[in-house]
Amino acid sequence: MNIAILFGGSSFEHEISIVSAITLKKVLKQSTLRFIFVSPTRAFYLIEPEQMKAKFFSSGGYKKLKPLTLKQGGFFQESLFGAKEVACDGVLNLIHGRDGEDGTMASLLSFYGVPFISPRTEASVLSYNKLYTKFFAKSVGVKSVPFQHFQKGQTQTLSFDFPVIVKPVRLGSSIGVSIVKEASAFEYALDVAFEYDSDVIVEPFLEGVKEYNQAGCYTHDWELSFIEEPQKEEFLDFEKKYMDFSRDGSVEEATLEEGLKEKIQESFQKIYHPLFAGSVIRCDFFVVNGEVLLNEINPIPGSMANYLFRDFEAMIERLFLHLPKERNIGVDYQYIHSIHSAKGKA
Repeated sequence: MNIAILFGGSSFEHEISIVSAITLKKVLKQSTLRFIFVSPTRAFYLIEPEQMKAKFFSSGGYKKLKPLTLKQGGFFQESLFGAKEVACDGVLNLIHGRDGEDGTMASLLSFYGVPFISPRTEASVLSYNKLYTKFFAKSVGVKSVPFQHFQKGQTQTLSFDFPVIVKPVRLGSSIGVSIVKEASAFEYALDVAFEYDSDVIVEPFLEGVKEYNQAGCYTHDWELSFIEEPQKEEFLDFEKKYMDFSRDGSVEEATLEEGLKEKIQESFQKIYHPLFAGSVIRCDFFVVNGEVLLNEINPIPGSMANYLFRDFEAMIERLFLHLPKERNIGVDYQYIHSIHSAKGKA
């Protein structure tokens, strides 16, 4: 299969996206890969496979290349002899954070009729914003961790006891996230989070809970990964998650009672279907006293959570064959013709 991997973007998670793309180059061994880089200034570049090294991007080597054009049907290289399409069967959106997970790229690809793996616009909007994710989870019957919403410039009293965890609403990879153990550090943690976002959520920091990750998608049937119990530290900071996004090997499956496994998978399916059709997502869950709570949705997980699947590449190929189809709306201008006809009669 011929797959174009789209990565980079104008995002605080730009570098993580590069790491994810380099990782998938190692993982997708049977496919023909194209790499389309989105620069911090939002220009598209076709990157040759041998150029897929972190230093090529950090040194600005891509700037010597001629930008691509996105138009109806795909990406094109312009030349004196016309435009040549970058041949691919579809695009795998691997842009983390803004541009990739906020619905921008989903809207562009949909508008130009390019088949792609990624959450569609509505799903992107709801999962990119942690506040909206809470509302969405509740609407589909999935419980989540209690929270309080803070906005920049507004005075508000914290309703939770310490320790708490402070998170920017529209960021991933633990950027701007702090664990606050006493009141004296709370305002500083808010200031840090507000450096990245105008909205922040504060949650009670749940100590001693079990954490599990479930990934998957729906093709002609459910394709669920095995459930991982990540190595638990107090909290995974940016550096640890940066390394996590470069994983290309398998990890151990969590040992779970069948009842708990079913609860986690049922919660995942409620989140995924039908809103996230056409995407591979990962949901991170907490288990507290036997109750499954959604921690967060990863709409474009690091290196696409390839390490949680037995045969990731085959699953990606099946997903490309089962992407949601946009309804074709025929426009015949009947309404305008009827108005003109009526005026003519008048």
